[in-house]
Amino acid sequence: MIINEIKTNDYLTKSNLPASDYVINPYVGCSHGCKYCYASFMKRFTGHQETWGDFIDIKRCDKKINLKKISGKSVFLSSVTDCYNEYEEKYAITRSILEQLVKSDCKLSISTKSKLILRDIDLLKKIKDVTVCMSVNTLDESFKDDMDKASSIKDRLDALKKLHENGIYTVLFMSPIFPYITNWKEIIEISRDFVDEFWFENLNLRGSYKYSILNYIKEKYSDLFCKYIDIYENKNGDYWNDLSKKIEEYCVNNNIKYTNFFYHKELVDKKKGIKND
Repeated sequence: MIINEIKTNDYLTKSNLPASDYVINPYVGCSHGCKYCYASFMKRFTGHQETWGDFIDIKRCDKKINLKKISGKSVFLSSVTDCYNEYEEKYAITRSILEQLVKSDCKLSISTKSKLILRDIDLLKKIKDVTVCMSVNTLDESFKDDMDKASSIKDRLDALKKLHENGIYTVLFMSPIFPYITNWKEIIEISRDFVDEFWFENLNLRGSYKYSILNYIKEKYSDLFCKYIDIYENKNGDYWNDLSKKIEEYCVNNNIKYTNFFYHKELVDKKKGIKND
């Protein structure tokens, strides 16, 4: 792992995400090394030549977060890294940020795949409006291990339960949903007692990792390969349209609070005021 400490002028960045006004990324890169990580595109802007998952920059910032700037605004931790990657345990950049946000009245959302977030329950309980989102897209630990080096699925679910028990609003982010592999209904049922809301996002394949994932499917799930080709090469959207309806119907019928991010581009365009035909 290649580790560098770098200086940044401000932790706050204006966000184009549909549900947040600002993002905070305490690190550049991520040690989880998720094979499907869209954030690998960041290498185009940071100049890193290393493989995604093999480097991390620790961001230091002398400037305090402008709490007036984010007053009443939504802030997302983090969009292109995991703020609780394994190096957070040593450097505690995220914890130092939370210590500042305790005095803020922003709406804070935290996304992670790590049980390390439990270390900061003391601070999370002091923040006025906080949501913790844990990514879970399988109950199969072997599949998870093939895809990332983050906390086990069991540890993620246990973390969600502990957070919920401490009065923190919890979200299970089912992302990315792998066609014909992610058992979305089973994940809901095993976790719904300690999850306040479910978010759903489909697997998008693009850039350098597209064929890496397709080759993985061909090797490990050969019976599904033709179906993946139909979705990702032939651009057949029937699977996602059908699944979207099934998930929404299931959640409505079972009084489950949810947000569907299948149409992420449309949500982003809507925020920007762009009309889609």
